[in-house]
Amino acid sequence: MRLLVTGGAGYIGSVVAAQLADGGHDVVVLDDLSAGHADAVPPDTDFRRGTIREDAGTVLGTGIDAVVHFAAKSLVAESVAYPARYWEHNLGGTLALLEAMRVAGTRRIVFSSTAAVYGEPERIPITETDPVRPTSPYGASKLAVDTALAEYTRMHRIGAVSLRYFNVAGAHADAAGTWRGERHHPETHLIPTVLAAARSGADVRLFGDDYPTPDGTCIRDYIHVSDLARAHLLALEATIPGSHAVYNLGSGAGYSNREVLDACQKVTGLDIPVRVAPRRPGDPAVLVASSEAIAADLGWHAECDLRRMVADAWTFARLGQEYNKVTRNDAG
Repeated sequence: MRLLVTGGAGYIGSVVAAQLADGGHDVVVLDDLSAGHADAVPPDTDFRRGTIREDAGTVLGTGIDAVVHFAAKSLVAESVAYPARYWEHNLGGTLALLEAMRVAGTRRIVFSSTAAVYGEPERIPITETDPVRPTSPYGASKLAVDTALAEYTRMHRIGAVSLRYFNVAGAHADAAGTWRGERHHPETHLIPTVLAAARSGADVRLFGDDYPTPDGTCIRDYIHVSDLARAHLLALEATIPGSHAVYNLGSGAGYSNREVLDACQKVTGLDIPVRVAPRRPGDPAVLVASSEAIAADLGWHAECDLRRMVADAWTFARLGQEYNKVTRNDAG
């Protein structure tokens, strides 16, 4: 199958592209490298530098069977500061992609959505039928794409699956032993932030220790990037013309910030100093997903635990900015 992966030079997109290529698919990666890295693109894929708005039509015209769509802006704080940027890129860019798919006759798409569409949930775990009330332009723009996908499936018989995931972590080694992990600038995710502090000796800020949770810190649902990528492959096979399916992806349990910190200390063998800071406005105490729907329909469930996520992320962190070939035994 010939597949287009938009945003395939980014963290999650590059792992999905690697798994698809390892599975024998003919993969084209389209990325403008505004946030991704050229060296993260698997070497056995066809890399096209460009934007979905301007270049997707040309790529789709080469005979693409399906699209896995990651290209988007994804910083919540930035979306609050510059909302128009997020509507233009996330919604506007996706509408251009969908129209290019319609013209080219490409009828299948898997979309990288987000749990941010739910905002502050009424109950835990969150299910796909719970109210969607995004609290940021980022979440709102992703929800708008979900709506557009539903319309395109109705009007143009496109088959679409939206995957709403929570906190993604870890790193992935492909069949050749090359690792891909998080390289965000700035880094806003907890696990790579803690591991960076472990390497530098800096302290880690925990925002709030007075939440109504067992240890007083926020609880979040974490999922290994390899598990996440596997869900995209299953969703790709399950797209049905004229149907738009929505699935949550998570562990169904969740880990507190202190549990994440403890796991990082155990994996690294280092004492990581902590400084407790005030709560951040709008941070719910607990965010955990129900993944029962995708388990029932596609047979997917998360396989990797927190220690595995941290161990793989630590392996990648120790590699620095260069990719090297290491074995899984080097982790942790």
